[in-house]
Amino acid sequence: MDRTSNARGIDGTNGGAQGRQKLRPGRSNFGKSTGNTLGLKWAALQDAANAVATIAGGAPEIAVEEVRHFPLAIREAGGWRLRHAEQGIEDLTSIMEPGLTALLAALARGANPQAAALALWNEYIEARNALLELLPPNRHMGRRTA
Repeated sequence: MDRTSNARGIDGTNGGAQGRQKLRPGRSNFGKSTGNTLGLKWAALQDAANAVATIAGGAPEIAVEEVRHFPLAIREAGGWRLRHAEQGIEDLTSIMEPGLTALLAALARGANPQAAALALWNEYIEARNALLELLPPNRHMGRRTA
């Protein structure tokens, strides 16, 4: 399978030097991996996790290199590692989506969901770290914990 992308950027180019997407403040930069479904899902999970961290009373996490490059690294690893990562991302999404929705609904009603957000944040960290363990041993970098 060819790893090159035919996806077009916002300006219609295919990602050459002039077509590179500029970084937006407050958004994680996940590099070339955002051109595929795995990268997009991973980026959405990181955004959701940062919202949960904020509701829990913490500061949004600054993504370390291992987290930022996970989609690309796991695609390069391929095989069983990629299959398990794809399933793990689906599983984590199925936890985070309704969890964040419930937290936002609680906030909208004037409740304080900080304890629930902290519990969801801890679940996210455990699941994310398990996904990072799928990387081949030579791809591991420093890991942050909550």
